[in-house]
Amino acid sequence: MTGSVGRVLVVVPTYNERENLPIALDRLRTHVPHADVLVVDDGSPDGTGELAEKIAEQVAVDSAHGRIHVLHREGKLGLGTAYIAGFHWALERSYDVVVEMDADGSHRAQDLPTLLGALEDADLVLGSRWVPGGTVLNWPMSRHVLSRGANTYTRIVLGIPLRDATGGFRAYRATLLRDLELDDIASQGYCFQVDMAWRAVRLGARVVEVPITFVERELGTSKMSRAIVVEALMSVTRWGIAERSRRVAGAFRRTTG
Repeated sequence: MTGSVGRVLVVVPTYNERENLPIALDRLRTHVPHADVLVVDDGSPDGTGELAEKIAEQVAVDSAHGRIHVLHREGKLGLGTAYIAGFHWALERSYDVVVEMDADGSHRAQDLPTLLGALEDADLVLGSRWVPGGTVLNWPMSRHVLSRGANTYTRIVLGIPLRDATGGFRAYRATLLRDLELDDIASQGYCFQVDMAWRAVRLGARVVEVPITFVERELGTSKMSRAIVVEALMSVTRWGIAERSRRVAGAFRRTTG
């Protein structure tokens, strides 16, 4: 995609998303037709990676739309490493903006132009479920409570002014990604999203949230579980304690120096 934000690459990690991927790619090509897409497939047993290759070949002759690329990885290596691989791929090819987006339909392609527009005054734009105007469809109350609670806890413990730090629909300027020391990031899942947002805030990056409509997947099986959320919150707790310890140590050195 070319325009005021420059060339855009949408990174879509996949693992057993054969049913959802064609729908997601078709919607992306409809709503952000000039954006390129990189499917990062973790050796899906259901043939998602092979299907992505076929779709990429079919659309390659359409010069009016962006290209679809496929990055194959050996085995299920995790969401965080999939995005890191996608980020490196984008930076090596001089993209200006890199988008994180799920393949299961939970992130609506029609919301992406809003995220890209907000990059005019930001380095990182988060698609947020929990700011005014944000909506979640087809979730039970337990999921609402869990997500809102996790984000409130994260905001308090890490001291970051974000309502939806765990969300995975976001757009980065490439300049920020280059400053984030990607090879030092080992966190996964919820942890990965929080870690990236927290690092951006600590760097002094301009981080904004825009409302999105999040839709629970209709096809396939969700990979989210309570155990993943609990593990993430434990990591957030460790990070929060370490950050406060650094602040106390810094204050002590200043008063005794």
